[in-house]
Amino acid sequence: MLPTVSKGRSSSSSSSSSSSRPNSTLLPYLRRIIKWQQMDVEYTFWQMLHLCTSPKVVYQHTKYHKQTKNQWARDDPAFVVICSLLLAVATLAYCAAYDHSSGHALFVVFSVLLFHFLLTGIFLATFCWFLTNSYLREEAPNSYVVKQRVEWMYAFDVHCNSFFPMFVLLYVIHYFLSPLLVAHGFIPELLSNLLFMVGASYYHYLNFLGYDVLPFLERTTFFLYPIGVVIVLSPILILSGFNPSRYFMNIYFSRQI
Repeated sequence: MLPTVSKGRSSSSSSSSSSSRPNSTLLPYLRRIIKWQQMDVEYTFWQMLHLCTSPKVVYQHTKYHKQTKNQWARDDPAFVVICSLLLAVATLAYCAAYDHSSGHALFVVFSVLLFHFLLTGIFLATFCWFLTNSYLREEAPNSYVVKQRVEWMYAFDVHCNSFFPMFVLLYVIHYFLSPLLVAHGFIPELLSNLLFMVGASYYHYLNFLGYDVLPFLERTTFFLYPIGVVIVLSPILILSGFNPSRYFMNIYFSRQI
């Protein structure tokens, strides 16, 4: 006689597993932040390189991680730690070039790490986590199939993956081009807007790849729609004479440009 599975039991077990999963993965993840020896730094730099050159390869490895670890999210905080360190170094370089006060420079580094990366990432990850689980999941073909959900930590991973190439464009490359980009004239305005347009568009493209790889989601092309908004807004900003480089540099640094 074949064993039977009750609907109530399967739903309760799936709900209990989904409710216990965040605590079971988040706490070990946070503990490993202070244990540098347990982080896979080499693999993290490999991911960062391929996110800029061939991001689909990174998300192909995400499928392997799901098969071996039974979760989509990373269990290694190395990516967040290294990205934060690189962001702090880049911000200090800007402060050395465009700031006069060491106290204000520390405030800028802290605010960039906290608001640009962490709090913005938490907000965007929570929004995408809610959106995908509420509206983009495929309907289960029958009641005996355990419904899969997007893990919040995976949504934060997607933000971190999407943020890094934008960091390379808008922090690193922008730094070396900043003497040109902050100058007056149409050419600096054009180049600055194009750089920000490419950075924002690539962020949303990687966001799309991160959710498109999940087999239980549908209509993931929704994450490509912001690219259209960026492309439409960029010519308007260029024709209006808006220079995003000058705008943000004047907000954060004491030396007015």
